[in-house]
Amino acid sequence: MNELEEKHHHTFDKIKQTNEQNQEFWYARDLQNVLDYSRWEKFRTVIKRAIIACDKSNQPIENHFHQMVKMVKIGSSTQREIEDFQLSRYACYLIVQNGDPSKPVIANGQTYFAIQTRRQELSDDEMFNALDEDEQRLYLRNELKEHNKLLVETASIAGVKTNLDFAVFQNHGYKGLYGGLDAKAIHQRKSLKKSQKILDHMGSTELAANLFRATQTEEKLKRDKVKDKQNANQTHFEVGTKVRQTIKDLGGTMPEDLPTPDKSIKQLADKKQKQIKSKKEIKE
Repeated sequence: MNELEEKHHHTFDKIKQTNEQNQEFWYARDLQNVLDYSRWEKFRTVIKRAIIACDKSNQPIENHFHQMVKMVKIGSSTQREIEDFQLSRYACYLIVQNGDPSKPVIANGQTYFAIQTRRQELSDDEMFNALDEDEQRLYLRNELKEHNKLLVETASIAGVKTNLDFAVFQNHGYKGLYGGLDAKAIHQRKSLKKSQKILDHMGSTELAANLFRATQTEEKLKRDKVKDKQNANQTHFEVGTKVRQTIKDLGGTMPEDLPTPDKSIKQLADKKQKQIKSKKEIKE
């Protein structure tokens, strides 16, 4: 993480608030200043767009955007009312997604709130946390399979057309996330056969990192309206690099150093199908 990113990430943490229920939130007025918007009216327009995006995502608006009025001093003994919002992390994420992309702090805010939101989604998901490692692997692999389909569609619009183009595009994402290793090098590092799919031989932690790489690349390609394969490749590499840097900042293990599970996803899926079939036969 460079000096500018560190400064911005530290600032986002610094303005974070906590309510009586120990839930974190951000004041919109604080976020306005950090995101370099000089006028509330202009920032209010960004908030409106974020609220619309929240509604379209079928998320309860009131859970993420709590409108309020605050009293502020305008003189030694005079106060006036001003509009403000208490924002959830997801609300902040939507705001930076709808902010001015020319501002460096907006780009860094997109990374910060995207990563923090995804981490919270996983930790808050009781169903996911209740799964054992094998079940988590199956769940994340299926999620990644679906998001890779969306990534293929979005990359195609961005100029990644042929199978060779997409192989190159995927390698850029891997190189960013795996410190320069492409698919072939990852195969060798994990002692996998050529016919074995990399994603089918990952643990849940590694799958989660790759899922985040895929989802954020898809969003960035759309957000930046990328229209040529060179920029699409660079975008995938940059997102992979950001995810890798975040793992490093959190003290995590680099994906290429994570252990390779003994069983493949196919073996786990076959085992699960046998269990389902066995239970069905017992009931009958």
